[in-house]
Amino acid sequence: MKKAILVVLIVISTVAYTFAQKYAYVDTDYILKNIPEYTDAQELLDDLSVKWQMEIEEKIAEIKDLYQKFQTEEFLLPEDISAKRENEIIEKEAELNKFKKEKFGREGELYEKRQELIQPIQEKIYTAIEEIATVKNYAFVFDKGGNLSILYSDPKFDISDDVLDEVGNVMQTIRKEERE
Repeated sequence: MKKAILVVLIVISTVAYTFAQKYAYVDTDYILKNIPEYTDAQELLDDLSVKWQMEIEEKIAEIKDLYQKFQTEEFLLPEDISAKRENEIIEKEAELNKFKKEKFGREGELYEKRQELIQPIQEKIYTAIEEIATVKNYAFVFDKGGNLSILYSDPKFDISDDVLDEVGNVMQTIRKEERE
């Protein structure tokens, strides 16, 4: 009998605890759009990316020209000069691949620059979310702006503006009245 009462009490307390948990969500896309430091960093990264992509396209055009010249002259050239030009094309392609890797690779300059500029902003946002969740006793905070699918969300649980205000204490953000 005591075991049955204990089991019932445990089940009731677990159910009550589950219903007592509070949930909230944020829209990180919205938050990031309203942080000028982030938009400036993103513009800088985009500019670098476009610049490097143009350099890549120039190198590709150069390689194509060399290859077309080689194809038209291949039968007229002595074997040693033909091999030399072929090696030149292969070296240019290798340089191009190395350049792509240095700029856009997993540990390339763009990745490093993104880490340098974006990661501190993301850490400030995460810290603000964590602080708000702790103060307001939220059990979970979901990200509406990320890959998580939220089919319905009640705006009263959106703490995105609270996060922006909290982050605004540390860095400049757009005032609440001017936000999208």
